[in-house]
Amino acid sequence: MLISLFQMQPVSGDIAENLMKIARAAEAASDMGADLLVTPELSTSGYALGELFDEIAETRDGALIDALADIAGTFELAICAGFPEREGDAVYNSAVLMRPDGSREFYRKGHLYGDAERAAFTPGNDIPHVFDLCGMKTSMLICYDVEFPEYVRSVALAGAELVLVPTALPAGVISRRVADTVVPTRAFENGVFIVYSDLCGSENSAEYCGRSVIVGPDGDDLARAGAREALLVAEVEPSAYDECREQTPYLAERRSELYRL
Repeated sequence: MLISLFQMQPVSGDIAENLMKIARAAEAASDMGADLLVTPELSTSGYALGELFDEIAETRDGALIDALADIAGTFELAICAGFPEREGDAVYNSAVLMRPDGSREFYRKGHLYGDAERAAFTPGNDIPHVFDLCGMKTSMLICYDVEFPEYVRSVALAGAELVLVPTALPAGVISRRVADTVVPTRAFENGVFIVYSDLCGSENSAEYCGRSVIVGPDGDDLARAGAREALLVAEVEPSAYDECREQTPYLAERRSELYRL
């Protein structure tokens, strides 16, 4: 499976322009033979929008999702993208996985980060599910979610081999530790691939870390971005890491009866 990741500078509040940027990235990724394009958290809208989320959030059957379906179908690859989702009076920080045939999966961010997110969004309460993508068992988390070891472990125990993580990681020394240390550790301790796609540049009062990465089950980078916009591509082959999993069989040898959760 050939995976691509688009680290992007969002156009704040401009869904049409962000969709155009995603479409251009999808075309380039498709030309390289990619099966999947992963874009950042709230990549379709921008992240630092505050009360504007309530105005622009769309339902799962809205025009924004239809546009992503068109892009996926046109360039014949799956797309994972973050978007502000409305259901009734609630607004969620969500992600969609859109396949080229129009079938789709959704996830709502479970762990909201900071006062601004908690003011704008309702936390998702659904357990992240595992689904098939190009023959790989796959799950989605969003940004802060991946920093909770139990959350990543839960999808690995459910059979996930690949975890897609759209993110809007802020710039800073501590944030860099998340991108450079925490994410590779989550991949290694669970024996999974992680695709961690960040925003970059600045938006209103926010500045983003970048440092997007595709990580293998051994914790090594398969591809890593810097601070600017970038399109990464990496080949993902689960069987290539069988020896790694045999040497560190954490999932098989964990003794849950010893743990206080």
